Amino acid sequence: MNASVVLTNTEEITSMSITAKLGLPAQTIDTTTDLAREMLETAKAQMGFVPNMYANMVNSPGLLETYLLGYKRFREQSGFTSVEQEVVLLTISRFNGCTYCMAAHSMIADKKSKVPAEVLAALRTGGPIPDSKLAVLSAFTQILLDQRGNPTPEQLDDFKAVGYTDRQVLEIVLAIAVKTLSNYSNHLFQTSVDTAFQKYVWQPDMELVKTR
Repeated sequence: MNASVVLTNTEEITSMSITAKLGLPAQTIDTTTDLAREMLETAKAQMGFVPNMYANMVNSPGLLETYLLGYKRFREQSGFTSVEQEVVLLTISRFNGCTYCMAAHSMIADKKSKVPAEVLAALRTGGPIPDSKLAVLSAFTQILLDQRGNPTPEQLDDFKAVGYTDRQVLEIVLAIAVKTLSNYSNHLFQTSVDTAFQKYVWQPDMELVKTR
């Protein structure tokens, strides 16, 4: 593959519809065994259905297992509130242009984490977040993404000035790793949004995607 072509074409990506799609089939509890089946059974027991994302990711059991463990640790041990967690996860998913995760986390943010409606709207559109501390959290998450984990001392100081910690910088790195697994997988599978998340369907800003 010609590297110069890849670099040129990166700037021309405008929608998931032109991304190459993997030929692997979505898996079910009946088509899987061992660890893969166990993970899908657990998902169904907890959620009432097997999310399309899981059905695709489980084609690589290690991929889904790593995602689920990292996600669990972020939820349980990050030191962020449930609202702050959604701010981080939605900021990452919007940066990556993941239509599936934006829809799923918008539902979770609204129905489970109780993110204020105006904050959720801002996270979905990229507009100003009407909460100063959450705005700093989203902005710092964006900095880590934009600068590939290289914030300036001043940017780190601004993050810590509102009450966050050095440890929580690493927790954002964990969230970036976890969401990279799911966001990239969803791009590659062009994952359809589940019925449970349909009310929150989201499409990326094409100008934002062109800059990635």
